[in-house]
This record gives sequence, structure tokens and C-alpha cells, in this order.
Amino acid sequence: MPALLSSGLPAIQYTVWPADLHGHRFHVKLHIEKPDPKGQALQMPAWIPGSYLIRDFSKQIESIAAYSVGKPNHKLALERIDNDQWRLPMTEGPVEVLTTVYAFDSSVRAAYLDTERAFINPSSLCLTIRGQESLPCALILIPPKDSSANDWTVQTELRSVKVDSQGYGFYLAKNYDDLLDHPIAIGQFQIAHWQSNGVPHSMAIQGCIHEVDLKRLAVDLQAICKCTIDLFEPKTQLAPFKSYLFLVNAVLAGYGGLEHRNSTALLCRRDQIPQLNNPLDERSYQEFLGLCSHEYFHAWLVKRIQPKAFQPYQLDRRNHTRLLWLFEGFTSYYDDLQLVRSKRIDLQTYLLQLADHWNGVLRGPGRHKQNLADSSFDAWTKYYQSDENTPNAVVSYYGKGALLALGLDLQIRKFTKSRLSLDDLMRLLWQRHGLTFEGLAEDGLDALILALLGKGFSKTWAIFKSHYIFGVEDIPIQKWLDPKMILVKHKTHSKLEKIKLQLGLRQTEVSGWLKVTHVLDGGAAQAAGLAPGDLLASINGQRISASRWDKVLSSLTQSKDFVLCFYRDDLEHECMAVLKDDQIPDQYVLTPTE
Repeated sequence: MPALLSSGLPAIQYTVWPADLHGHRFHVKLHIEKPDPKGQALQMPAWIPGSYLIRDFSKQIESIAAYSVGKPNHKLALERIDNDQWRLPMTEGPVEVLTTVYAFDSSVRAAYLDTERAFINPSSLCLTIRGQESLPCALILIPPKDSSANDWTVQTELRSVKVDSQGYGFYLAKNYDDLLDHPIAIGQFQIAHWQSNGVPHSMAIQGCIHEVDLKRLAVDLQAICKCTIDLFEPKTQLAPFKSYLFLVNAVLAGYGGLEHRNSTALLCRRDQIPQLNNPLDERSYQEFLGLCSHEYFHAWLVKRIQPKAFQPYQLDRRNHTRLLWLFEGFTSYYDDLQLVRSKRIDLQTYLLQLADHWNGVLRGPGRHKQNLADSSFDAWTKYYQSDENTPNAVVSYYGKGALLALGLDLQIRKFTKSRLSLDDLMRLLWQRHGLTFEGLAEDGLDALILALLGKGFSKTWAIFKSHYIFGVEDIPIQKWLDPKMILVKHKTHSKLEKIKLQLGLRQTEVSGWLKVTHVLDGGAAQAAGLAPGDLLASINGQRISASRWDKVLSSLTQSKDFVLCFYRDDLEHECMAVLKDDQIPDQYVLTPTE
């Protein structure tokens, strides 16, 4: 089957135009030069790589129709196979499939369109042609006709072939997977440029009201990106891409990112971005830099070093692996570590953030029920579909996985007397599985650790696997940190902090009421009989509200019963509760020794 037409264009072409900015609708035309004569199957992806949840993108297709090319009035009958699959009738000539897709998902995982901006993940708009996924394809971007979009430009790392000054026109992808790995942002941007190790990098930002401090962003991100390139390639200092693009959508409230081969899509709050003549909360900015560091690290670990289970991605079903503690957890360890290595934060700030992450894991009762391997495997149904019982049943492969990486780093340094570290394991992973694109088997880390550290480390690694990866024991970071460098102390809680930990309750304000969202195992709230959905009314006769919550809790006495009044299903209930010391999870403080 020819991949290219005589004109030099691919035999598969997607034409996308933002047709209805007010109704949030894209029109997509798919040209198939050589459909399967026995009946070409078409399918919309069910999920997007990097976000492990079946999202059923086909649900946003409002209309779909197929026509023979050259016969615009000859509509072809489409057979519906499933909610996300169609089949063309037997035909010999080229075919065009027209779809209208609703796009109003402001996350980094789907597509969005309004009068302010457009965002495209091709997995949300572009049907796959079954059996032709390996062929090159073109993406043609058409500008919207709405006058409000006259000044919009296109930002993407997809290879441009023939585009105008605003970026509209022809783009080329090596295959369908390559197309899906290139998000596209359209609108008005403030753009920072820099080079790390000679590689051009850019950050294109939408949504900020004030002028962004592009110079500060460029300086900070240049250092972070260089640090990560040097980690994987300390000798050559070469990046695995020719250029890299951060796409940032700044909003009132939101946070997240999605990795791609040579770009990333980020969502953050506006107040996390440095803006000229505007106050900046440094802690929030550091959190944003950590997000940038995390997704950038994924350009190596996830996008090139991959689980074998992801090669190739099967986008019509769940792709299970027990290794997300490695791919996401180790990335979470390095994201903040790269900030201190690049001198964006100091050691004291890093240790404060590390302690916060560690304490957060220790506050989750689910860590004693679910191990890291199962957490990874069940990400599709548990981590990504959290509910009121998630803290009691699930451990985060991000959070505990990062602690596992820290623990392994400390143990490797101890075993080799600081001759080697986790960095060396990451470089070995890169050499054997990143540069080669050979997927990592579920037990593939065993051979790498043996090759790097020898049989003498086997017992330590066996304990890591049995206790902390396939077991549910807490990782004893407090025992492994060198007290000559970092001091570990149990955290001293204020009276209010102690009461909140003992209560084991999470709540939110709804119409003036405090509504229970989570009740943690072992806490006073669960022992008293509270449940998610309950509306808290009073404690010891004192009315509870969001503004009075801390004051009322502070009036409680340790080991003394208190009366809690609440409503469930509009019926009043009353229960007795008591605060006990054994309801407080271990919490720690980390400080530099010197």
C-alpha cells in the first residue's frame, strides 16, 4: 500500500478546523486514499497515553458521515460496530469521513474550543484507520472564520511542512502514534525561549492577565532542563530531541500535566506564573517548576524508556503494567531533586517538600492494604477513579514510588560507599531501554540492578521487592538517611494539628454546611460512626461552620468524650467520639545537619 500519493502528500490526511467557537465544535475530515476494499474499520481511541483511564473520546462525536471522493453526493453507509468503532462498506476508491466533535474539556487530556483558545489532542479528534496505523499521515489545520480568532497562532512540535505566518497549514506525522504524541495549542501566547545544551526550548503560555516574566522563566527552566539532559547523558550532554515545547494553560484553579516525546501540555493556576509588577508566591512558583521538571523528565522515562506492556499502545483497551511505581514514582522523586540540583531551590526547601510528601503517604491508611505493584496495575480502576474510600484502600504509586526511589538511592550509595547512586541506574535504563526503544519487562529491573551492583546487592533488592513493592510495609526512610547530613525528627504538632490527625476526617463546605468527604480508617470520626456525605452540625453544642471549624476543634480535650451532631439523608443523628494518641500517624521533619 503506497504511503504517499504522487503529489508527495500522505495517503492519510486529517483536516481539522475550529468550526464553531461558541458551540465548541471541531469539524474533522479524514481522507483515506486506500481503504480496505473488504470494508475499512475506523476507531476512536478510548484513552490517551500517560493518563490511565478509559475516557471514551467517541462520546463527543456528534455526527459522522462517509463519502466517496469525487462523488460528494454519494454518501456511504457506515456500519456501527461498537460505541467507538465503525466500518465502511466494500469500496475501491478513496474515501472521506467527516466528523463533528464537541470539545470543551479544559484538561490536558482531551480537546477544547471557545472564543479564547483552541487545544487539540489528536486522540480526541482523529479516528484511527485500523491496519494503517503505521503509515505516515498529514494534519491540515484550517483557521477559524470567527473574527475573534484573527490574531491566533499555532503552537506545536508536530513537523510543519507548509504553514503560513500564524502556523496554519500542513503538518506531517510519521504514523498515527506520532500524530497522537503532538498536542496543539491555538490562540494568543506569551512565549519564553532558551537553549539547554544547544537545544532550542520554548514555553508558550495562555491565560495570564499580566505580562509574564519571561526572562525569569527562561533562566529557571534552562537550568532545570540542562540538569536533566546531563543526568541521562553526562558525557555527550545530548538531548533525545531537536527541540522541546512546554504548552501552558494558566487558569483560576487547576493543576496537571501530560508528557509527550518532545513537548508537554501543562495546566496551572495563574498565580503560579511569575508576572511583572504582580506579587508571586514563591512556594506556588516552585510547585509549577516541579511540574515542569516532572513532565520534562518523562521525555526519557515513559516516552522512550517504556514498559514492554505499552509497546505498542492498545488504545481500545486498558494497558496494564505493574511498573508505574518506577515510571511515575521515580519521576516524582527526581522532579523536585532536579530543582535543588539546578539551584532553583535550596536544600532546606527541598527537605521541607520531601517531608510533606513523605508525611502525606504516611497519613493514608490505604498504604497498609495495597502494594505498589497492585497500585500500578489497578491505576485504571482505582487511582484514576477515586471515591470516598480511596484513602483507605489505595496507595499512590506517585507518592510511595518516590519514597521507594529515595530509599533505593540511599541504599545504593551506602552499598557502594557513594561510588554509585540511583542516577547510574537511570543511565543504565536509558542506555539499554531508552536509546534502543526496547520495552522494559515487568521483572526487567532485576537484571539491570544485578548488572550495576552485582550479586552482593541481591539481598537488599529482594527485601525492597518483597517488603515495599509487593508488600505493604512502610519504607524506613528515617533509618536510612545519614544523620551527619540530614536530621530526622518526629514532628511536633500544635494542639489543632493533633486533633485533626486524630479525627481522621476530610470535609468541604457546601451551602454553609461542612460536608464529610472522607472518613479515614482508625480515626475518631470513623469510630463514632460518621460517613461520607454527612453534614456536620455541632460539636458539644457548638455549631460548626467553615469559619468556626478550627475554633471549635481547639476547644476539645484529649481522651475525653465529645458529642457530635450531624445530618444524614436529612435525618438528625448524634454520636460520641473520643480523641486518642494511637490515632496519630507517624509524621516527620527533615532538616540539614549543617
